[in-house]
Amino acid sequence: MATPCNELEHKAREAFVDDDFALAAALYTQAIAAGPPTAALYADRAQAYTKIGDFAAAAADAARAVELDPAMARAHLRRAHACVKLEQYDAARAAVEAGAALSPGDARFARLMKEIDGKAPKPMETDASPAVAVATAAPVPVPAPAEKPKYRHDFYNSAAEVVVTVFAKGVAPEHVAVEFGEQMLSVSVEVPGEAAYHLQPRLFGKIVPDKCRFAVLSTKIEVRLAKAEPGTTWTSLEFTDKPKFTAAASPVASGGGGAQRPCYPSSSSRGRKKDWDKVEAQVKKEEKEEKLDGDAAANRFFQDIFGNADEDMRRAMMKSFQESNGTVLSTDWKDVGSKKIEPSPPEGMHLRKWEY
Repeated sequence: MATPCNELEHKAREAFVDDDFALAAALYTQAIAAGPPTAALYADRAQAYTKIGDFAAAAADAARAVELDPAMARAHLRRAHACVKLEQYDAARAAVEAGAALSPGDARFARLMKEIDGKAPKPMETDASPAVAVATAAPVPVPAPAEKPKYRHDFYNSAAEVVVTVFAKGVAPEHVAVEFGEQMLSVSVEVPGEAAYHLQPRLFGKIVPDKCRFAVLSTKIEVRLAKAEPGTTWTSLEFTDKPKFTAAASPVASGGGGAQRPCYPSSSSRGRKKDWDKVEAQVKKEEKEEKLDGDAAANRFFQDIFGNADEDMRRAMMKSFQESNGTVLSTDWKDVGSKKIEPSPPEGMHLRKWEY
């Protein structure tokens, strides 16, 4: 049974996903009061405070989270972010170093350290003699290169899912942890003796966590995200300020005012696009020109007539064919519409009734 604290925490996360950061902070405060307070609650409230610009409160919450759980890397990260905004660069640098030591594979710490060094470079130590004043030029900060992720990842869309692939080869399932939120994904690979890997994007759109799944294969980790809005296309994996959903096109264009059907990238040639309208037209042409015989030819004949018929002709064809057990085919609705069509087998053949 869910506790009041857990329910409040869940509502706070929903509010955060909906970009209502003030409500999220208020709900986290209620969850902390309902107790017991945890490092996760303080760290998450710190993130909400950062979003609404209360950096002092964010720094205090992140510091409290570190006290409760010194091994929580994200608490150090959120404290570092808040301290940078408060221009407390020494504290920010210390938080980044502590967090990076806990999660060396997380590139966010390297990026934040680069930002800190750009705003407040470390002072250069010199052995200047007190008797001789030596004029030295101000040290020029050298930005630290962004750390390259341990594994490459990619994604693609289907109508109902987004499939994320992390190309981690030979990783045992017990070293992989995957978690889903309404608009969050967390993939962690922690192999003893190796740098940890974390993929934790805020997703482009919302998902249905209960329908999401993942598999650890010999060459990759495959994550299937169930879209909350099936039929839309994610133009990126991560959230943007103005996400643009591309609705799936209808297979039949309606008149001159219908939406233009999209061209999708072809897997056979990178950078080129395949016009699926042309492909469809070519397939239809080949089907039309294909020479058939026997039942296939009869079916094609029936399809051609049915496809070019008006509504009354189609009703007549369906009624006569079904009522006669496939022995009569009429296109005259006036003739067959008001009466039952009796079976009429070809000459020399007899109609048999099958019992099931």
